Formats: sequence, structure tokens, C-alpha cells
Amino acid sequence: MPSERDWGSPHPTERRVNQILNPDHPLCREDVIWMLGYIKKKAADEDPAFLNLSPPRLLKNYYYFAEAAMALIHRRHCTAHEADRLRSCLLEASYGLFVQEEAGTAGQTER
Repeated sequence: MPSERDWGSPHPTERRVNQILNPDHPLCREDVIWMLGYIKKKAADEDPAFLNLSPPRLLKNYYYFAEAAMALIHRRHCTAHEADRLRSCLLEASYGLFVQEEAGTAGQTER
């Protein structure tokens, strides 16, 4: 029987990002830390997806990255509303790294 890998399943990183950004997934501190680290690495590696963004968009990405990081620092417990806001910040902070479908984050793929 063919494995999931044989059917073109997403790369493990893509799968993790999709899971974290999925509104049905309960967001935890480790997810946020992982996502912030992923975005930081892409920026440090000068990922072409970031290099193609306009300076105003890069500032917006940075703003949302900082918002997510500060929320992580200042909150010990996260309500559903705060989790949604944090997930939105992560989505905006990672703008440009993924091809986004019309509605939401389902099916994002890494560039």
C-alpha cells in the first residue's frame, strides 16, 4: 500500500505551518515559538520571497512578527479570541513566504 509520502503529501515544514495557521488547531506556545523561529530563519537566510516584498510590506511583516513575540512574552494563558489574533499576526508576519488561497490559510504552500 502506498505511503502518504508517495501521494505527494506536503513537506513536513509545510505541514507544520498549515497546522499552526489552521483555525481549528488549538494554538500552543510551542507552535508560536516554532513559527517565529521559522520566520526569523527565512529572514536571516535572505529568502527570495522576502526580498521580493516592498519596503512597506516588509515593515508590516515586522510589525506583526513583533506583535506575536510581545504577545508571547506578556501572556501566560491565551483565550480563544487572543489565539485567533495571534494566529492572524503569524499569518501576516509570514506574508510572502507562502502562496495563499482566496479564503484563509488552507492549502498554503511554501515558495
